Amino acid sequence: MSAPIPVIDLHCDTADRIAWQTLPADIRATLNHDFYNLTDLADPAGCRELAQNHGHVSLEKIGSTPWAQCFACYIPDGLTPEQAIVFEAHVNDYMRDQLARNPQVKAARTADDVEGALEAGGVCAIRTIENARLFAADPALVESLAADGLVMASLSWNAAGPLASGNDSHEGLSAIGAEVMSRMERSRVALDVSHLNDESLADVLARATRPLCASHSNSRAVCSHPRNLTDDQFRAIMATGGVAGLNYCAGFIVDGAWAGKEAADVTFEQVAAHVEHWLDIGGEDAVALGGDLDGSTVPEFLDGADRMLAFQELLVSRFGREITEKICHRNAVAFLRRVQEG
Repeated sequence: MSAPIPVIDLHCDTADRIAWQTLPADIRATLNHDFYNLTDLADPAGCRELAQNHGHVSLEKIGSTPWAQCFACYIPDGLTPEQAIVFEAHVNDYMRDQLARNPQVKAARTADDVEGALEAGGVCAIRTIENARLFAADPALVESLAADGLVMASLSWNAAGPLASGNDSHEGLSAIGAEVMSRMERSRVALDVSHLNDESLADVLARATRPLCASHSNSRAVCSHPRNLTDDQFRAIMATGGVAGLNYCAGFIVDGAWAGKEAADVTFEQVAAHVEHWLDIGGEDAVALGGDLDGSTVPEFLDGADRMLAFQELLVSRFGREITEKICHRNAVAFLRRVQEG
């Protein structure tokens, strides 16, 4: 392949990773973690900068690939909604400073922003939130953060939350969660349904009037983990005009593969099986990328943004250039446009 295909990745945890060591002391005390993970504990200085770090996503590793990255502020379940306000503001401020230090990276709010950056061969940052429990403290934050550049947010992580619940529980969308969802739709903030349990997702699907995104979820028909989407859920998301981002987490690719040797043994064919299945049920315009980089244990051949060109070559060999372009960026751009227009 002569040149890299532009990329839109719908989810990573890099913003948390590089900002973590500067979090307020009381927040770090609540979470009982001074570092994002043990790798960062071993090399604290090597994980603070967007330009160059030892994680999965850095400007150095992106290199010359035109790249639009959704930088999620992942809010841990252990924080109260009020603490989550402080946490999100801190991570967002840290990312603003990183973009100021690296002016070649543009903040993108709209599909036009993203498309323009990719066509120019550049890099852009898209602001998202994973587990937006801060909205339970003040639902009006939806409108204010939308005006400040928020593009997408999810309502939960794994536990039962104030807005909705993840796959560790069976509770559905709460009353305040329904209010937040309505505010997000009016503000054209995309609703990310990854991490919702089946009950909460059913509630969201019953209320949805705008396109939905499963930013980092795979096919449950291929890998049975409850974080993955059933065929009916995928079809329902697709019917809203939504997309699903292929997750590189080994445990969501193959049953039982979480870390160590098991993750290393995950193959391209096992990843491609998720894409193949979604294509078989009509998902050509609904499959995107959502790597969960810096947030999970991934196979070696996907272990960092610098592996993208080789991954694209495998995708082109298996699915052809047109489908690969749709997966890598065209479907996600079209999704953002549908969310923000109409």
